[in-house]
Amino acid sequence: MGGEVRIFDPAGLPQPDSAPEDHAKVKELRELAAWSEGMVWCSPERHGAMTGILKSQIDWIPLSMGAVRPTQGKTLAVMEVCGGSQSFNAVNQMRILGRWMRMITIPNQSSVAKAYLEFDEAGRMKPSPYYDRVVDVMEELFKFTLLTRGVASYLVDRYSERKESAQELSARVNQRSI
Repeated sequence: MGGEVRIFDPAGLPQPDSAPEDHAKVKELRELAAWSEGMVWCSPERHGAMTGILKSQIDWIPLSMGAVRPTQGKTLAVMEVCGGSQSFNAVNQMRILGRWMRMITIPNQSSVAKAYLEFDEAGRMKPSPYYDRVVDVMEELFKFTLLTRGVASYLVDRYSERKESAQELSARVNQRSI
């Protein structure tokens, strides 16, 4: 469809607050978050929840870098894979986090049950209704990203933020003492 895709591999990403912000994997993640117009968050469901490594990635993305919110107004698609029966716990948690980070979370989502049966030896997803749903989600993400391109800042504009200066906002959200 013409979109440029970049993938973040979390291998080597330290736990939040356990390494400096200039750690190579933290910098890579933050640069990708700043670069992107839309994101796909996908997690296995483990113990009825999204994985800790995905939550750590989200926690490393700051709510504000100076007076810029790196996720605000960006589109988001959420997906999960399950080892057993289909569930929606992880996607529901990701949806809450996306909304909290002021992202435009698309209505569609994907949950792949018994994921161990849905991929071939090369790691490619086999043709199935689950595959079709993943494609549907990606197409919808792309369309919502195009629809909101250039107007996302307007859609997430808030009176309470307009009335405070960038310096005041930075002082309020970048509190090291917490």
